[in-house]
Amino acid sequence: MTGGAAAEVLRLLELRGDTLAVAESLTGGLLAAELTGVPGASRTFRGSVTAYATALKHELLGVDAALLAERGAVDAQVAREMAEGVRRRLGADWGAATTGVAGPEPQDGRPVGTVFVAVAGPGGVAEVAELRLSGDRTAIRRASVAAVVDQLLEQLRKVCE
Repeated sequence: MTGGAAAEVLRLLELRGDTLAVAESLTGGLLAAELTGVPGASRTFRGSVTAYATALKHELLGVDAALLAERGAVDAQVAREMAEGVRRRLGADWGAATTGVAGPEPQDGRPVGTVFVAVAGPGGVAEVAELRLSGDRTAIRRASVAAVVDQLLEQLRKVCE
């Protein structure tokens, strides 16, 4: 998938002495697998939470329950809170999150291919991107992983300049 970008993310984390944790919904562990597929990932990767069920986003990651009830799980603020929550809960410097609709049916009033990815850095500011992806479940999930890895890479390059 994004092996080169994932390796570069981990290299930059190691260069800074930082760590990473990820929270996944629609990607169901693919992001963690992408990162841990890189030799030496254990030097910077703390772990992951796959909070597929909406309730777990609140229970495990601390996403605001009222927000989930009002907007559903497929939302920019939910992605932000997932990234911040996994960073805090797993004791990492950086957190990344994915939430969205891989299909085949719409969810929370959102069409298939609507995805939000977020990265929360040590400064406490989380960046969120909204994606409109196409293809089948597999393509949407893989594109989501690639997007959040690219987002991580972009943020790390900014702080490593």
